[in-house]
Amino acid sequence: MNAAVPVASAVPLTLLVMTYNESANIAACLDSVPFADEKIVIDSGSEDDTVAIAQAHGARVVSQAWLGYGKQRNFATGLATHKWILFLDADERLSPALAEEIAQRMPEVVKNSAAVGLLPRSTHFMGRPMRWYRPMRREFKARLYHREHARWSEPRVHESLKYRGPGVKFRAELEHRHDPTLVHVQLKTLRYAELKALDWVGQGRAVRPWSWPVIFLATFLKDYLLRLAVLDGTRGWMAAYLDAHYTLYKRLRQFEMVQVPLSAKSAAVQLQLKDDRSVNAP
Repeated sequence: MNAAVPVASAVPLTLLVMTYNESANIAACLDSVPFADEKIVIDSGSEDDTVAIAQAHGARVVSQAWLGYGKQRNFATGLATHKWILFLDADERLSPALAEEIAQRMPEVVKNSAAVGLLPRSTHFMGRPMRWYRPMRREFKARLYHREHARWSEPRVHESLKYRGPGVKFRAELEHRHDPTLVHVQLKTLRYAELKALDWVGQGRAVRPWSWPVIFLATFLKDYLLRLAVLDGTRGWMAAYLDAHYTLYKRLRQFEMVQVPLSAKSAAVQLQLKDDRSVNAP
């Protein structure tokens, strides 16, 4: 690992992290990228010790009111000094092996005119890594990118990095310390579903209640059998069920919004969606 740091210093890179009340995660996230020449935390009004901890761990903190997932990421990209950016969620961190691999391979990535680095993300669910379930086991995420060849999409939720040019796959793992409890999972699901349903209503997307049972069952079976959740035992069953529930629930909310338009305003108050900063990106 020590030999990797000088290599990385020859290819300056900016680490970006968005935060809101992430005092439990931010230190480990920042410390997992020791080679970054620049670390910037974009904070949207944390009420805990996030800002102080981030500063103590070498980050410059920029305060920015919440703009929305994609817009906040694009704003953050504009703050970076360097052309190459590593964007992590606060509950993500590089494994020591991935930190060393990125540091060693960055000259190769730049030389090959790559647009992005694709990092295999493994998720810790209910306190332990998932071993088989595909969406939580080595799912490649575009987290490392050249700012001139990539930009984040800007829907209300489920933004993604759009890029032009080739991608380079890394081998070692990006660790995702998923929501600490099922309560956190459910709250995030409610917020994500609300934002997606608002998008669908705004787009005039058709509502098809007849398809709901099929969609729920098909999603569960796809996750449980085809995506190998079954091999992760009880936790796999739970993960497959939660995904199927989310897939159905956002459609139920879309139907309700169409039938009762004022329900969106009432739900926004309950879910604090006017300034929804408390959900990490997928």
